[in-house]
Amino acid sequence: MDPTRRMWRWRSNPLRRHEDVVEAWVVLAVWVIAVVGGALAGLVTAQAAEQRFAQQRAHRHAVRAVLVTDVPYGAAAKWSADGRTRGPVRWTAPDGTPRTGWTPVAGGLRAGDRVTVWQDDRGRLAPSAPPGRSEGHVEAALFAGGAALATAVPVFGAGAVARARLDRRRMARWDQEWALVGPRWGPKTG
Repeated sequence: MDPTRRMWRWRSNPLRRHEDVVEAWVVLAVWVIAVVGGALAGLVTAQAAEQRFAQQRAHRHAVRAVLVTDVPYGAAAKWSADGRTRGPVRWTAPDGTPRTGWTPVAGGLRAGDRVTVWQDDRGRLAPSAPPGRSEGHVEAALFAGGAALATAVPVFGAGAVARARLDRRRMARWDQEWALVGPRWGPKTG
């Protein structure tokens, strides 16, 4: 499409209405806010996620634990995402105190089997291993994309609502003008 035809709302034109100028400003504002706001939201979210993942990598540590009871293949394993079920384990905290707790383990293990669990600096069980660097980058990018979309979609929605109202105003004004001009064109049919 010819650029001059796309920019007709900005040029001086005897057919240009006030609503056309307002619509041009609305479209410009929507695009600027969506692009700039979405980019900022994405950057802030990505940085926050990267920081959080780095903290998890720094403060979660793998430790060997001993399974306290047998963990049969159970119904819980069928419904978990990775096929594991919860089982009781015993491990030693960083301060040397023995701890017990429940953590996801593979089904079919016997009491006394060793499993790897993740604990934080205080010796509490962490829900999972921290994400690796590349996995963290991918997750941060996905969070950033979601934040950018969550910022841009409402802005585009508000712009669509504003443009629909401007269209209604234009149609109402056309109806008023046609009511003045239409009778001059002769008898109405129908």
